Amino acid sequence: MESIIDRRIFFKIAATGVAGYFVSPLQTMAQTVTTTPGATIFGTARNCVFVLLAGGPSHMDTLDLRVGSWTPVDFSPTTINSIDWPNGLLPNLGAQLNSNRFSIIRSCQSLALVHALLQNWNQIARNPANATGKIAPNIGSVVALEMEAQRRPGQKLPGFLSLNGGGSLAGSGYFSGKYAPFDVSPSANGISNLNHPDGEAVFTSRYNVLMAGDALLRGTPSPIGTPVDEVSDFYTSARTMMYDPIVTNAFRFSAADQQKYGNSSFGSACVTARNVLQADLGVRYIQITLGGWDNHTNIYAPNNGIYPSARQLDAGLGNLIADLASMPGSQGRTMLDDTLIVAKGEFGRTVGNITGGGGRDHYYIHSTLIGGGGVQGGRGLGKTTPDAGYVDDPGWSEQRPVYAEDIAATIYSALGINYTTVRHDDPLGRGFEYIPQNQAWLGTPITELFH
Repeated sequence: MESIIDRRIFFKIAATGVAGYFVSPLQTMAQTVTTTPGATIFGTARNCVFVLLAGGPSHMDTLDLRVGSWTPVDFSPTTINSIDWPNGLLPNLGAQLNSNRFSIIRSCQSLALVHALLQNWNQIARNPANATGKIAPNIGSVVALEMEAQRRPGQKLPGFLSLNGGGSLAGSGYFSGKYAPFDVSPSANGISNLNHPDGEAVFTSRYNVLMAGDALLRGTPSPIGTPVDEVSDFYTSARTMMYDPIVTNAFRFSAADQQKYGNSSFGSACVTARNVLQADLGVRYIQITLGGWDNHTNIYAPNNGIYPSARQLDAGLGNLIADLASMPGSQGRTMLDDTLIVAKGEFGRTVGNITGGGGRDHYYIHSTLIGGGGVQGGRGLGKTTPDAGYVDDPGWSEQRPVYAEDIAATIYSALGINYTTVRHDDPLGRGFEYIPQNQAWLGTPITELFH
């Protein structure tokens, strides 16, 4: 049946943004999915927390420590599980490493050195400048879509939660807005918008008027296609979260927890992640952003440079890992067993002596923290040369550096998602690959982490 779009309906479609075009009635695409036989699927995790370390941490000062004349005394270098560690800078994470709760991939490498490009690359598992990079969803959106069928009654939160996402957050791409990141700035008092300032009765009355006004457009089938269904999904999802004490409490935390987690925006995000996972309200992927790592100058300045971000990371992530390890999970496991933790920057920083400005510049080699979710902890996977400047031993079966696509494949595999999936519903008509397969040497799960 031909759709007739008048001006009022056109503006409703336009309001959904560019993605609205991709799902408008002007274009119809096949809804088929194909996979490649022989994919390695671990299925060891139920959830994932991905920490984006925006700015590019200095790997040789954190996860791949090199001690030299540049090393501040208060770094207190030590060795934990045969891994050199800055215990004065990251003591809480050091304790978790000593308890075998995470491992370090020291053989990571980036293919560019541009902040925005690489931050996006890490979130969509491909070069954003490529054709499918323009429509690619966040890994979290893929997880939300894949896990939707497992949603239980009463699980009212979206599958993908972003905390402190800011301008670096990649969205749902061409996927339905239903799988977009629910981006929140955490607060001890929770989310204020879960209650209307004029009261529940007034809000309910206005909401009912809105639903009645749009009822004809939300018929089956809608006269303007799926955009109306997407907007309706937004309304319905938001409405079910409002005035629900369980949802409200999941985003609240005590002053004691706020202090314990470092009294910072990142710490608040980590304690919120803990509470949301414990509440089990449908969130399966949480992305937390921690910036401040772009230390071109004065990297070792007291109370400046690397210190603020490192202290936030240590208190927030260190306590999140410890708390998840002490909380009951599924089938007799802990919540940490159920939850894959990944912390990664877009790239590393130059090695050896600091620059004339007292800092470190962008560099390809870097490290990734990975634990929980079936990962064997307390280990360093791969190693770099004595100056941390090049990958000396990749440390895994592919015998090459680890790239962003490999980390994405590992996340998908740990969550039981087939990373070779190709969805034939994309607006380009090319088939959307969860991990691009045009470069066969990229996008392999790191099996060595799991045994």
